[in-house]
Amino acid sequence: MSVLTLKQANHIINTAIHVARELNMAPITVVVLDNAGHLKALQREDGASMIRQKIATAKAWGAVNMGVSSRSLAAVAEQRPDFMNALIDVAEGKIMPVPGGVLIRDADNNLIGAVGISGDKSDQDERCAIAGIEAVGYFASV
Repeated sequence: MSVLTLKQANHIINTAIHVARELNMAPITVVVLDNAGHLKALQREDGASMIRQKIATAKAWGAVNMGVSSRSLAAVAEQRPDFMNALIDVAEGKIMPVPGGVLIRDADNNLIGAVGISGDKSDQDERCAIAGIEAVGYFASV
């Protein structure tokens, strides 16, 4: 099984921020977690509010711990709101069920970690996460 390195995590972040600048997005915060949900790397662009760190982390943490993207968790929240509310409570608020939390998988479909981004529209945040993951040769699972 592949292991996410700090060098790869930083490359994911740099690529995501580069794409955000190309798209003229609002300042973003990018979080990369390993497959156990531990922080590997984080950067907050100048101008990104402090709450963005918690939102980006919750997107990634929920994804890696539930084994599905935060976009998929958003669908669960719509279909089963009572379950999602209970899950968020059990997770002590560490889950954000909106797009922007993307799983990192290797060529054998092993879970390597997750990227969470917050700062702009959730779909745009997700787009940057995917670009970052693909830039290091892994697969984005949305």
